[in-house]
Amino acid sequence: MPAPVIFVHGLRTSATLWRHQVEELTAHGIPAIAIDLPGHGTRIGERFTLEAALQSIDDAVSAAEASGNQPYLVGFSLGGYLAIEWVARNPGRVAGLLAAACATVPHPIVMHTWRALAKGIHAFPDRGRALNDFTVRLFVPQPGATDVISGGVALEVMDDVLLSLLTLRPVERLAEIDVPVLFVNGRFDHVRAHARRYLAATRNARLVTVPGASHMVSVVRPAEFTAALLDGYREATASV
Repeated sequence: MPAPVIFVHGLRTSATLWRHQVEELTAHGIPAIAIDLPGHGTRIGERFTLEAALQSIDDAVSAAEASGNQPYLVGFSLGGYLAIEWVARNPGRVAGLLAAACATVPHPIVMHTWRALAKGIHAFPDRGRALNDFTVRLFVPQPGATDVISGGVALEVMDDVLLSLLTLRPVERLAEIDVPVLFVNGRFDHVRAHARRYLAATRNARLVTVPGASHMVSVVRPAEFTAALLDGYREATASV
């Protein structure tokens, strides 16, 4: 059986973010599972903590290992930061890593600014749900916009997530990873300021920048993202 792929979504989204990729990999005969992090999707009532999020990845990898193959781990934005941290803590358990839209080292000024904005938006009667959905539909073409929001929008996790991100050191962690790493960013992604630092820090890495794509690269340019994913997967797993 081909090595399975595990997908980890970004902040406020859910496993439905990966609908296109899961369908494409399934069509290629590659097992694919998209998980929900604490406080998101099917787990929206839970409190987000860093350790619980990392345990979610660990549980998915443990289940995938039952196939007899090391899985390939894919993380987007928040999921990318978490995937980097998990792989560094767990050497030898995955065949490779794709880290998308997470190529900026979290900085206190930026994180605390986002926290303040989130608190202001949460003062809206609907906690900001209408604004979130309007923004997604404005900047993400269909069916990607529906994929982003159909699993629910995690409105209550912002503070916990942003504080957790401040504890991570992705550049240092990448230096500890010895499996192939593929970085994928949109050309117009606001979270790719340190892409070259990430690349230089990693022993075995490539960088793909998708033309015309924003931060939401996997849903704005799904075909290009999936093509890059399949290339990284085949490189890491020696699949054909």
